[in-house]
Amino acid sequence: MLLRRSSRAAAAVALAALAFLLAACGGLSGSGQPEASGGSLAASGINLQGQTYTVGGQEFDEQLLLCKMSVASLQSVGATVNDRCNITGSAAARQALLSGEIDMGWSYTGTGWIANLGNTNPIPDEQQQYIATRDQDLQQNQIVWTQPTPFNNTYAIATRRDFAQQNSLRTTTDWANFINSGNPAATTCVEAEFASRNDGLPNLLKAYGVTRPYDSPPALTVLDTGAIYQAVANGNPCNFGEVFTTDGRIPALNLVTLEDDRNFFPKYNASNTIRKEVVDRNPQVVEVFNQIAPRLTNEVMLDLNGQISSQGRDAAEVAREFLQQQGLIGSQ
Repeated sequence: MLLRRSSRAAAAVALAALAFLLAACGGLSGSGQPEASGGSLAASGINLQGQTYTVGGQEFDEQLLLCKMSVASLQSVGATVNDRCNITGSAAARQALLSGEIDMGWSYTGTGWIANLGNTNPIPDEQQQYIATRDQDLQQNQIVWTQPTPFNNTYAIATRRDFAQQNSLRTTTDWANFINSGNPAATTCVEAEFASRNDGLPNLLKAYGVTRPYDSPPALTVLDTGAIYQAVANGNPCNFGEVFTTDGRIPALNLVTLEDDRNFFPKYNASNTIRKEVVDRNPQVVEVFNQIAPRLTNEVMLDLNGQISSQGRDAAEVAREFLQQQGLIGSQ
């Protein structure tokens, strides 16, 4: 979900390809024959027998969940699926899609608009941003975007509920003012990608008028994405953290997100992105995901993500159980 346009573009592509190859060798499952039959997807007339798809996705919980939904739903309508879930990073996942190493992978409209297509200004309206992203990516890269989900997994700054109450913190402006005040408790954890991306920390600080230097410990600490939530909950090494708004650890750890009162962050509604040549082979593949997407609300994703991140359940199990509960696929 970042904008990378520099003289080092070739190196970035090479690194992305390497990351994909490393992920593909790191415990990912291979081909899979159909494992579920029946369900409303098949009953609606979708038949992908004889089709083989290589499905990819990033390494964090929500992406693993969506990727595993793709695997199970495609198998339920007769397709054979090569599982390449767990690719490290959005750049590597995107490059895998563009190069044809994978046929499809869930992405986000904000990622597409800002990071992949190089636009600098987000479109405030969710549907308009989806349409603009869909049309531009199809025209430029022959990538098809399926219907978007209602859930919007955008970024936010989070803190502990009690810390927010004690310091009268409700908005991201309050966070910025807290930093500018010089309070030593104004410590923030972010992931490496967020620390440099166009829709990440540097421009966030600028948009909210942070004037104090804020680029090194103890004020700023770079951690892996999954470690940020617990670090904020512990107040060590940070009292604030960059989070995804549909992550189930937010309610589980009694964190609160601060309102993005200047509307800095783009909308990140999810959509499955599929290479057009793959869609052209059998356009029914798009309908699989158009039937799944409307069911994925913010509330649903907080629950499903929480089952993985907080309860330790397997993403494939959670994905299959949800699809079965919705009647979209049958039992094994």
